[in-house]
Amino acid sequence: MKNLSFVLLLLLAVSQMGLSGYAQGVATAPVKKYDYVVSPDGTGDFTSIQAAIEACKSFPDEPIRIFIKKGIYHEKVFIPEWNPKIVLIGEVRDSTIIDYDDYFNKINKGPNSTFYTPTVLVQGNDFYAENITFKNSAGAVGQAIALAVDADRCVFVHCRIIGNQDALYVTGEHYRQYFRHCEIEGTTDFIFGQATALFDSCVMVCKANSFITAASTPADARFGLVFRHCTIQAVPGVHQVYLGRPWRKYARTVFIDCQMGDFIRPEGWDNWRNPANEKTVFYAEYHSTGPGAKPEQRVKWAHQLSDRQAAAYTISQIFTTRGNTWIPQ
Repeated sequence: MKNLSFVLLLLLAVSQMGLSGYAQGVATAPVKKYDYVVSPDGTGDFTSIQAAIEACKSFPDEPIRIFIKKGIYHEKVFIPEWNPKIVLIGEVRDSTIIDYDDYFNKINKGPNSTFYTPTVLVQGNDFYAENITFKNSAGAVGQAIALAVDADRCVFVHCRIIGNQDALYVTGEHYRQYFRHCEIEGTTDFIFGQATALFDSCVMVCKANSFITAASTPADARFGLVFRHCTIQAVPGVHQVYLGRPWRKYARTVFIDCQMGDFIRPEGWDNWRNPANEKTVFYAEYHSTGPGAKPEQRVKWAHQLSDRQAAAYTISQIFTTRGNTWIPQ
């Protein structure tokens, strides 16, 4: 009888602690999914995203996860270098919007005013964002960045970047940035910068007869802007769009297995009024499809990749720099 009582008490203890807790001799607490919650109605820990960022520990050992409830957040957000491993998860992509309206002439800080305009500026490494819209609502008033990423090993999944000229700035020498299932819309040079940035299964929406990309790839970088399995669309009235032009002379931009509408200009690429750039840039395509895919009419200084050359455009190779390989999770 005593043995039966002991067994019953033992089973009761196991049920209260959980099997894993019993195996370790201690009860286990449930894992907290998010460290902070941001909500515009005050039901979270913060009503502003920037306030949540400023509450985060500097140089954490583990990612800090912030859940952002749907709403329009009219604020500029800065993720500094001392706040790496920040994770922002939006509730619903098209309804979780970070929006501001700075632009070049509004900033009025001289020739570098563009770089003060971002609605969101990321400088902390290992940043991750999902289900968020990054927007600059200044309108067609010149340079106005919606999202600037100046950090290494950054991931954006199912996000929207909405702007006009210079909507998305990907920068940092040899920094690696990954965009998957994102939508990016803009007018002129709306994806630009020097980072190694890979766009997988993304949609680019052209809102003007202008240029999609303006890379400034470093001379010693093997990869610059890479688009794989992407779709290029345009709003009504747009019918003359270039794939890219070089912001700096070693620009590297490649489109692989991308679908292009008939608004893409047959020549495809522009030298930014400098024929010398034609000898230093690397512009290429592989298996482009759609009415805008016209390889035989592209400029003579652009390339059509062979099967062997295209096989090198894997995640592991694109994101290997200076002997260090990063595989986005």
